[in-house]
Amino acid sequence: MSGWRHAVAADTVFDGAAVHRDMAVVIESDRIAALLPRRDVPAGVPVRDVPAGIWLAPGFIDIQVNGGGDVLFNDTPSPEGIAAIAAAHRRFGTTALLPTLISAAPETMRAAGAAAAALVGVHPGILGIHYEGPFLSPDRPGVHDPAAIRRPGPGDFALLTSLRRGVTVVTLAPEQAGTGFVAALAGAGVKVSLGHSAANYDETRAALAAGLTGFTHLFNAMPPLLSRAPGPIAAALEEPGAYYGLIADGVHVAPAMLRLALRGLGQAMLVTDAMPPVGGAASEFIVCGKRVAVQDGRCTTADGTLAGSALDMAGAVRNCVRLLGLSLPAALHLAGAAPARFLGLADRLGRLAPGYRADMVALDPVEIRVLASWVAGEADED
Repeated sequence: MSGWRHAVAADTVFDGAAVHRDMAVVIESDRIAALLPRRDVPAGVPVRDVPAGIWLAPGFIDIQVNGGGDVLFNDTPSPEGIAAIAAAHRRFGTTALLPTLISAAPETMRAAGAAAAALVGVHPGILGIHYEGPFLSPDRPGVHDPAAIRRPGPGDFALLTSLRRGVTVVTLAPEQAGTGFVAALAGAGVKVSLGHSAANYDETRAALAAGLTGFTHLFNAMPPLLSRAPGPIAAALEEPGAYYGLIADGVHVAPAMLRLALRGLGQAMLVTDAMPPVGGAASEFIVCGKRVAVQDGRCTTADGTLAGSALDMAGAVRNCVRLLGLSLPAALHLAGAAPARFLGLADRLGRLAPGYRADMVALDPVEIRVLASWVAGEADED
């Protein structure tokens, strides 16, 4: 016990699976050493008590972050850009994330990959990289630049599998990329996700069989769920091994559809699809050459196309409680344990348990506002 460094205690601790009363999380270096009743913390271990009524919970994990702090990853594909984005999102409880690159030219993709590689293992909040495109459907581009959308070519497999440490997620349209490419990426350890796709149900099932496991912002930029054309949404909802991201901002998807997704056999997880205004000051920004205005929580181009979101993870958790009627533990699960499982990191992130990294948030359970966060045991208060 002499190596135990400090403890954080709270009236209520949600460990990622269960709620505990009057508990302390004991932290040694960057790991959790124990979860104990507050009264059992060994003498000599400094204890920080969070304010009465405040919960401790696992830090939030966001796998789709395009920007934050007035920085867009596509415009600043550098370690400094990623660090600025992570700092902006940490204010809202995101303790780990994947910087997400919207469809771009190969040279930008290489720069983004090199930036992520420089931070993985150095900056604990950076888990890898998410390439959202460019192997998408030209019929479902969303805000992506149609000129950047293409099919895989020579060198793309090597580019997408170049990250030696950390997790790589690739969003693609399987009907454009082909199941062989899906299988090759999955076989190399890449998490392959369907998004911005016009795939039908059978094409989606074939991609799942080839190794696809994710669905990027389910419902958005894909065919709708229809009675005689079930499409990718039905395939996701009926596949127990599928993980689908939900943008719970009250704008991208109607609450009734989000509740439907939560009843599916697949595994739901919260994502923000966040753009530069999160944690920033600007009311507009440029993405893919298009001016995007932020108004009433919506990020839209001049023609009304949604361009990512102004959502943060604390807001997503709050909306799950207020708009969808979830319990706070259920909403917190979607923001922590679920994305950790999708990324293959459930043995070290998404829980408050011995051996897990000490990533935590202290939040007001009524307002669902983050008061403080810890990344790898280091505190950063709002």
